[in-house]
Amino acid sequence: MQHIINSALRRRCSLFSKPAIYFIMGTANVKGKEPLVLLEQALLGGISLFQLREKGPLALKGDTLRRFALECQKLCNTHRVPFIVNDDVELACMIGADGVHVGQEDLDCASVRSRIGEGKIIGVSVHSMEEAKIAVKEGADYLGVGPVYETQSKHDAKAPAGVNRIMEISQLFSEIPVVGIGGITPDNARAVWKAGVAGVAVISALAEAKDIAMQINKFKASSERRR
Repeated sequence: MQHIINSALRRRCSLFSKPAIYFIMGTANVKGKEPLVLLEQALLGGISLFQLREKGPLALKGDTLRRFALECQKLCNTHRVPFIVNDDVELACMIGADGVHVGQEDLDCASVRSRIGEGKIIGVSVHSMEEAKIAVKEGADYLGVGPVYETQSKHDAKAPAGVNRIMEISQLFSEIPVVGIGGITPDNARAVWKAGVAGVAVISALAEAKDIAMQINKFKASSERRR
């Protein structure tokens, strides 16, 4: 058991050894851009993690999704950035993704761990202290807390909670990295960093940016001003 605990601690530390810019993207988020080009620009710009989140009525499926996921994974591997799959545990296992991110309506963390193994990353979206407690107990490597601000990227997003919930969860579970998500931009990110997050997760703020590298630099600068 101790070696499992030590492995989890090393995994968390390596993921969030510095303020993380966590890019989440699916083909529905690119607004006419070429998704693989967009991803490579984000990787070159310095994102810390990438999550493939293929959702919605026009989402890729089957072999088309698998091929696209493999192309995304190849780019991430080239730039040594962890490649996370949203929700689809079967796909993650099939292609050997670095980890899986699940929401409250998806498989529970313990079930995901039993399928993907101890060496992989598991992130869990939480919206309350109770959900955070369950995720931590079941072995989540990080918690995605939000939505912090109003967001248009998720049609089923809950009401924004601001930074207070992040502060409560990050203070209670100081050993678990917390990532803020939902409507975060370089202009409002400073308050999120100050609330105690290890990283910020963004979709449209990068996917719709005219200059992705400059946008990533702005996010990094916002983290440096958090104190």
